[in-house]
Amino acid sequence: MRLHRLPEAMHRWLPGTIWQKPAAGRPVYLTFDDGPIPEETPWVLEQLAQYQAPALFFCVGDNVERHPEVARQVLAAGHQLGNHTHHHLSGWSTSQARYLRDVARCQQALDALQPQPRPFFRPPYGRITPALNRQLQARYRIVMWDVLTCDYDAAYAPDKCLRDALRLTRPGSVVVFHDSLKAHRNLRYVLPRYLQALAEQGYQFALL
Repeated sequence: MRLHRLPEAMHRWLPGTIWQKPAAGRPVYLTFDDGPIPEETPWVLEQLAQYQAPALFFCVGDNVERHPEVARQVLAAGHQLGNHTHHHLSGWSTSQARYLRDVARCQQALDALQPQPRPFFRPPYGRITPALNRQLQARYRIVMWDVLTCDYDAAYAPDKCLRDALRLTRPGSVVVFHDSLKAHRNLRYVLPRYLQALAEQGYQFALL
């Protein structure tokens, strides 16, 4: 079973987090998790440029340290970088102290490229405890999602992935793709067609 949209109860369990951002018109907020990597992220930037679509890239700190030039490409193209922990940790199976250290280490790598007064953060897998949520809210804007494309799922047919992503998207949706090797097949099929379809439907691509 693919959970494209988490239950409303999760919203109450994690107060203060961003799931959607309704606004005038038909905005949609594109996000990409798990990069930056040279194999996928530059291609994503090319697709976004065709539609002048800004996006928020939630970066694994280890990837930022390995590929700072790719992270700089993201910023130079007018996009934003967010924190996705340094080692892609689960907040459900990692001690609070270790998790917070890992988040801080990722932020150090990001701040070396472009400091932010109140950075964006997304917990890997969406797994974060209420206690961690409270701790991190003091410094970070925590972003979850309204539509998880599940592009990383190797058993998910690309055409079905695209149809479901389009069906679930609505004005104000925060949408998750992955600029990762694991998502390569579905990402390469879905993203250009998704961008084209939304542009034809009158959506506006916006930053959070």
